[in-house]
Amino acid sequence: MERLNTKLYLQNCYIMKENERLRKNLQLLNQENQVLFSQLQQKLAKSNATSTSTSTSSPNPNIPDLNTPPPHAMSPTGSKRSSQ
Repeated sequence: MERLNTKLYLQNCYIMKENERLRKNLQLLNQENQVLFSQLQQKLAKSNATSTSTSTSSPNPNIPDLNTPPPHAMSPTGSKRSSQ
């Protein structure tokens, strides 16, 4: 019984050490993840600011302007076409 108790005690010590090692590793990975996420947010904000400033001076032809009606909505006479 004493031998089993000692064996279980040693296994428990090993598990606790491994748990602590993994916990430290988790903290490091979490910090790295937060730094990378922050960098990504800054790059996206900078990219959005750049694209916003360039889109006001020269619109992107691939992105339609939703504030203007589509060209096919008006007939050559200027009246709206029927939807039939």
